[in-house]
Amino acid sequence: MSSDFLVEIGTEELPPKSLLNLSEAFREEIVNRLSELKLNFGTVSSFASPRRLAVVVRALDSMTPGQETINWGPPKSVAFDQAGIPTRAAQAFAEKNNCPLAALADMVEHDGKQEKLCHRASQPGQSTAALLGDIVSGALTALPIPKRMRWGTRREEFVRPVHWIVMLFGNEIVETEVMGLPAGNRSRGHRFHAPNDIVIDSPAGYGQQLKQAYVLADFAERRHLIREGVHAAAKQAGGHAVIDDDLLNEVTALNEWPVPLVGQFEARFLDVPAEALISSMKSHQKYFHVLDDSGKLMPIFITVANIESTDPEQVIRGNERVIRPRLSDAAFFYETDRQTTLAKQRELLRSIVFQAKLGSLFDKTERVASLARTLSETTGADGALAFRAGELSKSDLVSEMVGEFDDLQGTMGRYYAMHDGEDPEVADALFEQYLPRFAGDIIPTTRTGITLAIADRLDTLVGIFGIGQPPSGSKDPFALRRASLGVLRIIVEHNIDIDLKVALDLALAQLDASALVESADHINKQVLTYMLDRFKGRYEDEHIPSEVFQSVAARQLSNPLDIHLRVLAVHAFNQLPEAEALAAANKRVSNILSKQTDLPDGREVNQDLLAEPAEQALAKTLTALTGSVRPLLEARDYTSALKELAKLRDSVDQFFDEVMVMAEQSEVRMNRLALLQKLQALFLNIADISLLVPAK
Repeated sequence: MSSDFLVEIGTEELPPKSLLNLSEAFREEIVNRLSELKLNFGTVSSFASPRRLAVVVRALDSMTPGQETINWGPPKSVAFDQAGIPTRAAQAFAEKNNCPLAALADMVEHDGKQEKLCHRASQPGQSTAALLGDIVSGALTALPIPKRMRWGTRREEFVRPVHWIVMLFGNEIVETEVMGLPAGNRSRGHRFHAPNDIVIDSPAGYGQQLKQAYVLADFAERRHLIREGVHAAAKQAGGHAVIDDDLLNEVTALNEWPVPLVGQFEARFLDVPAEALISSMKSHQKYFHVLDDSGKLMPIFITVANIESTDPEQVIRGNERVIRPRLSDAAFFYETDRQTTLAKQRELLRSIVFQAKLGSLFDKTERVASLARTLSETTGADGALAFRAGELSKSDLVSEMVGEFDDLQGTMGRYYAMHDGEDPEVADALFEQYLPRFAGDIIPTTRTGITLAIADRLDTLVGIFGIGQPPSGSKDPFALRRASLGVLRIIVEHNIDIDLKVALDLALAQLDASALVESADHINKQVLTYMLDRFKGRYEDEHIPSEVFQSVAARQLSNPLDIHLRVLAVHAFNQLPEAEALAAANKRVSNILSKQTDLPDGREVNQDLLAEPAEQALAKTLTALTGSVRPLLEARDYTSALKELAKLRDSVDQFFDEVMVMAEQSEVRMNRLALLQKLQALFLNIADISLLVPAK
């Protein structure tokens, strides 16, 4: 037998930014707990609105499956004496399992090693309805809530006060208590459109009943409706709505019965940078902005009301009154900021601590500017421009606009730099220093921006590692993981030929040595290892096997571009028909050579000692390929180089089939080992392909 199950947790308004996460986690926790009890069930649907979290489980078993328990006792030889009389050990076993002594003789079984006493008992299944209260309570306790609250005189804790609980199994109310409240069948509709309680008839009809009470409980359905409605409203107004996914989720979490409405603001505000207006509309009012066909901001916005008003114009006018002072503030900030140059604003950075042991933000700009100028020789940037960009890089952080809208850092720096008459590339660099901001984001395009972005991140990395505060576990307050990935992306995607070890030394040279907890060399190694380890995730995302990266990492290189080219080459090589045999051969060679303590590196092969045709053929092929591969290696055409080396397969196979490496004659043996050493070195010019062999 099975029935549908519904649980709804009715609350005060839930945090909009975490509503979707809470809903998904609640569903997952319910599913996990039902699965642990080995209950069968069908589809599981989650619902979430500002005042509720709900889950509907279809076709849930009404009973848990019965279980057989097996308790093993002492061996037969210990349980019975020579006369077959139960010993004290057998008596204790009987008492523990509540069975008569007379039955013990029939309870002897073989456990695979020896005969032992064994008690088997069947436990009947439990009523699912009786377990649902604990299941729901456990799921609520496990939700990812950073800070729980209490309300009234209750001891229960949740993200927001809980006011009602609906729990139905089939059409019957589950007799239980959750969050100190008895479960029932009464839910609540929209605050204004349907203020009276709603009696839920069945789990299957839950969503439809709420919809009749002006609540779209399905988060995905509500989000789709808002997206379509906002696009339609923008089109009707003659523009195109820009819908940010995070803002869309937040607006969806704020509304139970969403109605998109179009409002306007004065065109004079368009003199303010569009990014500032958009940030104000998004962060303060949760409005969607609209662009015209040329991509310019239009003086209109789209708000989503949580009510189907009989007078929508009144709602629109109210929103227009609210947005006007917000945009006025932005205009005031913009005008005020432009009265002081970024160069003068920079002086204010002296009083803002970057990190106690690393000095102020002003000190950081000094280090970054100097480092950027030095790195420009490698990145191809103009050194003077790179230095200037470094000096001004953090000046907009003390502006009124960024103080109000911190997401505009860099953006306002670019606007203010242009207003101050700075070089356009310096202005662009102030924005580009923060790129990429997240996975999949764009990267800097100007040489000055590229240089500043690298210099800023390297300074932070060596500084934080230098004072002994590297990331640990999930704690990464200075976003060093993101900084590392950003540097690697910029270097690789712009084909910048830079040695990270050298660059880190340059960054370390800018720091006050007295602040470092370890030697500069040690810190360099730490940071380099940390940064290059970030490569692993990049290639995993691109479905490149981990052993491919490991084969290159084994070479302990420090040039990200060079590493990247090698990884791509080894990945291509690994798909050739010759790869498996050559990787295995290199593994064999590596094992042989690792045991030789008296073989000097780079020993020359004596052609006169090559007696066997197979070793002569291998030596000849190696000599030929050494010549053809060298220019490919110099050009970093590792893919072509490995394709050339794939030609070794037949010669290598023949060598191991026909030649005894460990010959009795010492000179012959050492000569053959030198030949294998030459073979290994040829591949090690690119990677250690022996690591491509799967571990057994």
